[in-house]
Amino acid sequence: MKEVVQQPVEGVTLYQGDCLKIMMEQPDNSVDGIITDPPYSSGGIHQNVKNQTTGQKYTSCNAINSFPDFPGDSRDQRSYAFWLSLWLSEAYRIAKPGAPICVFTDWRQYPVLSDVLQSAGFVWRGAYVWDKKNARPNKGKFRQTAEFVLWGSKGNMPSNDRGVGCLPGMSSCSVNKGGRFHQTGKPVELMKEIISIVEPGGTILDPFMGSGSTGVATVNSGRQFVGIEYTNHYFEVASQRLKKQPV
Repeated sequence: MKEVVQQPVEGVTLYQGDCLKIMMEQPDNSVDGIITDPPYSSGGIHQNVKNQTTGQKYTSCNAINSFPDFPGDSRDQRSYAFWLSLWLSEAYRIAKPGAPICVFTDWRQYPVLSDVLQSAGFVWRGAYVWDKKNARPNKGKFRQTAEFVLWGSKGNMPSNDRGVGCLPGMSSCSVNKGGRFHQTGKPVELMKEIISIVEPGGTILDPFMGSGSTGVATVNSGRQFVGIEYTNHYFEVASQRLKKQPV
């Protein structure tokens, strides 16, 4: 794939291509925070379910063709852990000392992500909980209403609050809040809460930009944004959303 670079608005740099290759080209200690939502390789306990398309796994039947599928979501557990270690190690190198990292996951991949986050060098500091509110019912069982953001930092965080203040440990908002642009997209309202861990005016890297919700929240907060996306469709969606500031 030929790498594409765009700067749709001031303070934003977008790359289309393989995130690992592009991250390897980024300078050491160059971003103030990493906020990202990678493929979970989840959506089923057994491999035959994981091998289904992302549309089959993550969208309702009547919406299955609403958004294009995305790649990288069918790894088995060992290859998923190895893949996490590759890009998280690069993320560690790119992050400034003390910079926070926040990575989305679900209950199935929570254990492996917490392990690899630490093996890449980050200090694991906790989990932010997202209550999706309208998760699918699960008759006779607990509803899977939460996803998680495991967060940590590159070494010790500064003793002062970096202008961040005290932050909540969870957010409750609908998946569809503000419209949907991706099969597994996150609402901008949620991303505004999460990016607030990064100091005001700082630069945020999202290696799995998707439809650009992290970028929209970042730019609207006055921070700088570097986004990477593999698929042409979602790269263009993100580019167009970021051109229409404020969103």
